[in-house]
Amino acid sequence: MTIQQMREKRKALAMALRNLHDKYQNAWKPEHQKEYDRLANEIGEVDAMIDREEEILRVEAAAKIARDHNGAVADRAGVDAERERALYNRFLRNGFQGLSPEEQAELRERQAVVRNEMSTGVPAEGGYTVPRGFGGLLEAMKAFGGMREVASVVQTSTGAPIDFATTDATSEEGEIVGENTEVSRQDFGFGTKSIGAFLYSSKDLAVPFSLLQDNAVDLESHINGRLAQRIHRITNRHFTVGTGVGQPEGIVTAAAEGVVAAEGQVDSITYEDLVDLEHSVDPAYRSSGSCGFMFHDSTLKSLKKLKDTQDRPLWLPGVAQGEPDTILRYRYTINQHMPEMAAGAKSVLFGDFKHYQIRDVMQVMLFRMTDSAFTRRGQVGFLAFSRHDGRLLDVGGAVKYFQNAES
Repeated sequence: MTIQQMREKRKALAMALRNLHDKYQNAWKPEHQKEYDRLANEIGEVDAMIDREEEILRVEAAAKIARDHNGAVADRAGVDAERERALYNRFLRNGFQGLSPEEQAELRERQAVVRNEMSTGVPAEGGYTVPRGFGGLLEAMKAFGGMREVASVVQTSTGAPIDFATTDATSEEGEIVGENTEVSRQDFGFGTKSIGAFLYSSKDLAVPFSLLQDNAVDLESHINGRLAQRIHRITNRHFTVGTGVGQPEGIVTAAAEGVVAAEGQVDSITYEDLVDLEHSVDPAYRSSGSCGFMFHDSTLKSLKKLKDTQDRPLWLPGVAQGEPDTILRYRYTINQHMPEMAAGAKSVLFGDFKHYQIRDVMQVMLFRMTDSAFTRRGQVGFLAFSRHDGRLLDVGGAVKYFQNAES
């Protein structure tokens, strides 16, 4: 099947499941549950097929350079992008000495900017400020994790601290006053939360000479993809469960208490827990289009088995393309750095995740290393540094957590 046929099949299955749920929601019986399970399993199989096909298409699109029908670059912006891409690839394959004097001068200028911003020494050879936000690295990171899908993301050219104003207006309200009566006073205060920029390393990556010499290999995608995954994993983990001390403050760390499970629920959650968690968040947040759940994939497996008081399943698939699957009619995000359900684990979050702010500093440095440690193995080393931070800026309880019982 083509990917469009897969999507049409998925839509038909999802519509059948939704119709089944809506038609018999007031008289749900075992035979309805059996049909629900069959449809849900088929949807899961089709989703897996679509995911594989979309990954193939994503890789192919990332490797393709946009050109018009004559093979010429379409516009001036395209010309600049193509020139930077070509320079980047020459640097990857041949190193600093393999560039023209003009190209070397351009890289030295880039190095000076990053050296000043990062307050660190940059060798005369090897360092390169990668074009367009790490040659696609920051874009590639969006495909992983979960936090970048739902948080607010700001990109800055430097890493200077940024202060954000905070205030809590959820308990404020006006009043009725009589004629010629003085109004009451209710002052409010502002606080600030600062977001900086922690320096992250990709750890070095060794690439064999053969790959560097093979022009048929998409070296840019290979290196960017590997380094993107490495930096993504640690930043997504910190954006999720970071302590806030020497690293970003994770959303689990910053979230307020919503529901603590009853004794004995060390690795389970109930329908009532989810409803209580939902209503622990102020309706002002719940009504936003960005409100939803976040949890580990293993938790989703448990949630798909839950039913409401009428014995109806809580999980429903999206029907139209782009429409999310839901729990309690809210969209959810799978984040593999969320704690799995266990004793004392904060395993489920609910709220408006747009109040979590991720910051990326666009000046990213890539090093090409040709010292003897790599040369003796027939390799060239690559190492990337980038800066990121994240913090929940809300002080009014935009995100709450469900915590499993301690015992």
